[in-house]
Amino acid sequence: MSALLDSSLLFLAQTAPAEGGRSGASLMSFLPFILIFVAMYFLMIAPQRKKQKQHQQMLASLDAGDEVITAGGIYGHITAKKDDRFVIRISDNTKIEVGKGYITSVVAKKSGGEEKK
Repeated sequence: MSALLDSSLLFLAQTAPAEGGRSGASLMSFLPFILIFVAMYFLMIAPQRKKQKQHQQMLASLDAGDEVITAGGIYGHITAKKDDRFVIRISDNTKIEVGKGYITSVVAKKSGGEEKK
């Protein structure tokens, strides 16, 4: 037991002391982590932000008469626009309220008196 303790103390005594001039080497040890973060930003975070911005623009451009698809796969025409949701007509006598974030895409925009597809 004593021999194991002596050898571990000898090993610790042989390690190089910390030097003040080794800051460049410590920066180089973080370089792979920095490069991974930058790559992850350009491959994952930036495209997601762009997609989210396009979705927000699409939601802002929606108006009554536009045909949309919800996240649940329901097709309908927007009849009213509220602060945080849309009223959608999905059948002749059926209207539902859907949160703005649940509109996934526009099927047809209505401009003036005619629909564009």
